[in-house]
Amino acid sequence: MRQSQLFANLKKEPPKETESVSHKLLVRADFIDQMASGVYNLLPLGQRVYQNIENIIRKEMTALGGQEVSLQSMVPKKLWQETGRWTSIDPPLFRVKDRHGREFGLGSTHEEVITDIVRRRVKSYKDLPFSLFQIQDKFRNELRASGGLLRVREFVMKDLYSFHESREDAVKFYEKVKKSYFRIFKRCGLKPVCVEADPGTIGGELSHEFMVISPTGEDKVLICQKCHWAGNVEKFKNIKICPKCQASLKEFSSIESAHAFYLGTKYSKAMGANFIDRQGKLQTLVMGCYGIGLGRLMAAIVEANHDKKGIIWPEEVAPFDVHLIDLGEKQASEKAYKDLQAAGVDVLYDDREERTAGEKFAEADLIGIPWRVVISERTLRKNSAEVKARSKKELKIVKLKNLLKIENW
Repeated sequence: MRQSQLFANLKKEPPKETESVSHKLLVRADFIDQMASGVYNLLPLGQRVYQNIENIIRKEMTALGGQEVSLQSMVPKKLWQETGRWTSIDPPLFRVKDRHGREFGLGSTHEEVITDIVRRRVKSYKDLPFSLFQIQDKFRNELRASGGLLRVREFVMKDLYSFHESREDAVKFYEKVKKSYFRIFKRCGLKPVCVEADPGTIGGELSHEFMVISPTGEDKVLICQKCHWAGNVEKFKNIKICPKCQASLKEFSSIESAHAFYLGTKYSKAMGANFIDRQGKLQTLVMGCYGIGLGRLMAAIVEANHDKKGIIWPEEVAPFDVHLIDLGEKQASEKAYKDLQAAGVDVLYDDREERTAGEKFAEADLIGIPWRVVISERTLRKNSAEVKARSKKELKIVKLKNLLKIENW
């Protein structure tokens, strides 16, 4: 991609209303655009990062055996009423009516929808277990949107729902999902803490959150300094001693970036989702659900990976692999651009002639692509390019003939 053609308007200073580090940087680098309070558009750079995150999550969910579905946002009132959540869910639903006066709640989560689909199809233990997931828009009627992508009113979430014949089988799958989540976060450049949590209005007897420790986080977690047990302050109020080993606890601010729930039979019982077991008896389906907000995950990545100059994207989620900068040596830069592309390297090529070297470097640091390659008169004297990792201060001089061997940079 030529930067002269990139649809982006980078800013030297963040808007006054921006709060968190991720909000400031994502707006400055023009990854996101605010349309209303808690409602953001993804611009080309942001969409590239989002797609990379989505691909990581989709691969991990598929590896678990999850089958992808797409559930619609307009959920009929009658489904919400079956579980009592038409009036009890928190935050409350966004409600709409069609021209015939029929009421719908915009989906903030899809337990009712998926349970309705399953109850009309699953009849026997032979149909179990299985899991279904989607990556889809959600709507949350938050009282106060804040922190850019950290707390919004419309967002994309991956939600996975699993169905089992027993609690034992459901809990085994629950643990598999937790391991999968750790892999997802590692690939996204994060080291989350898995904490025992309050299930809230989603419900269930077992719940864990994946927290990214950050001073800008709205959640508070307690972590044992000895055995590393962790819990959300919302669930474990006013405790100072670890419930597992009796050692002292330390409190941290954090960003909730994923949530897992063992639902048991909460929704299946309320909605009559049953099956015939191995003894020929009617039983209630056992369920679990697991969510990751993609926008919030993007923000958490920035919160954990930045410096004073801008974002430092981990390689698997970065919008491009390489930021190639031409400093007045167009012919050599064009050749390097085409060669890198031909080698399968995703390149943002700063071919702009009206920008100074300082301006190009500042924007490159702000955007945060993992590798910066500079071709200038000085580097060409050595038939080389200057290579720098965004996460490091050191510069390397790499021969042009070796420029395609990125693994050796």
